[in-house]
Amino acid sequence: MMSKAGQQDPRITIDEAPMGALQIAAVAITVGLNALDGFDVLSISFAAPGIATEWGIDRAALGVVLSMELIGMAVGSMLLGGVADRIGRRRTILGCLVAMAAGMFMVTTAHDIVTLSVWRVITGLGIGGMLAAINAVAAEFANRRRRNLSLAIMVIGYPIGAVLGGSIAAQLLKGSDWRAVFEFGAIVTACFVPLVWFLVPEPVQFLMSRRPPGALDRVNATLARMGHAPVETLPAVSPDEDRASLTDILKPGLRSTTLLLTLAYFAHIVSFYFILKWAPKIVVDLGHAPAQAAGVLVWANVGGAVGGAVFGLFAQRFALKPMTIGVLLVSSVMVALFGAAGVRSLSGLAMLACASGLFTNSAVVGLYTIFARAFPTHVRATGTGFAIGVGRGGAALSPILAGLLFNAGLPLAGVAIALAAGSLVAAVALMLLKLRLEDAK
Repeated sequence: MMSKAGQQDPRITIDEAPMGALQIAAVAITVGLNALDGFDVLSISFAAPGIATEWGIDRAALGVVLSMELIGMAVGSMLLGGVADRIGRRRTILGCLVAMAAGMFMVTTAHDIVTLSVWRVITGLGIGGMLAAINAVAAEFANRRRRNLSLAIMVIGYPIGAVLGGSIAAQLLKGSDWRAVFEFGAIVTACFVPLVWFLVPEPVQFLMSRRPPGALDRVNATLARMGHAPVETLPAVSPDEDRASLTDILKPGLRSTTLLLTLAYFAHIVSFYFILKWAPKIVVDLGHAPAQAAGVLVWANVGGAVGGAVFGLFAQRFALKPMTIGVLLVSSVMVALFGAAGVRSLSGLAMLACASGLFTNSAVVGLYTIFARAFPTHVRATGTGFAIGVGRGGAALSPILAGLLFNAGLPLAGVAIALAAGSLVAAVALMLLKLRLEDAK
């Protein structure tokens, strides 16, 4: 596409040119931002025993605390994803970082369940909105050749944050109480504010889609930082680009895409979180020490990081949708095997957890990449946020569903097979999804 002055559309320039330092830095920052999610998930798990002991609360009350962040994330993803499509990815990320840092810090001042829950919800709101925005940022700063890899690298920030965050949290708790974990999280989160401010300008795709005041000057300023020539005019805005709301993703043109992707993500997250939430308990019930059980969970996250990176490399050469379907099918088998294989040795359980993490997180990478390809620019964060928000319901449902099945008398093998079916449902949903030819690659 050419502008009126005969110049190439800046979006095509970004798609076709090699990625420069600014683009690489922006994608790298999204990895760190996603790692904050992984850190926060494990930090509350590490802090929970200290909270329960200090305040004398029972497991039921503690369960409420543990679920508050997930509720906040679900709401934040669905509501703030739309905000990112209206006011901008950069402004949304900065606002979410402020909310996250404030929420983590204020947790340290809480002295009762209600106050603690409020600050955990606020933290979750920030994380949820940020996740929707950074998926769009990673997609829009990458060129066409490296887009799938960039999205994969962004997604593996979660297991990296979980592994590093869990290790740091364990060390902090040796010399301090549970509040030190959240103090550290607040400081790290606040450090990302200047990084985003200086190194992540508003993506050119968003500016050209929404046309805020001074769009041409801002587009040219970003192009200059990327090493590209300025343009004299911007191409005309299409009717679709001139709006962005939650209702747009549920209109006939995008409704089936939204519903199928949301179902796929929700169903797979049920399987994904079964491993993350129940693996330690399963390992302990098989006769191993709690510390050894934590090590098995670390291996699940290591597998997730490796799997995400490998998937991203393969996604540069192979069709995205068939690859994601294949990984989902294998993911279903591996989650089932974790409980149904009858393995009792610690090394065997660690290997199964690693393999499960590898394939389940690879599937998450595939789904995030499809989000970025299936939803057009003007509703990219809205659609992604909706799918992630509903998917967090799957995260909350997974441990509850597993617990109910255990209480109903199902053996470990039966529970594992039942929860593994989520990835199978996700694969079927993707089989029914129709992507444009350019999106499927």
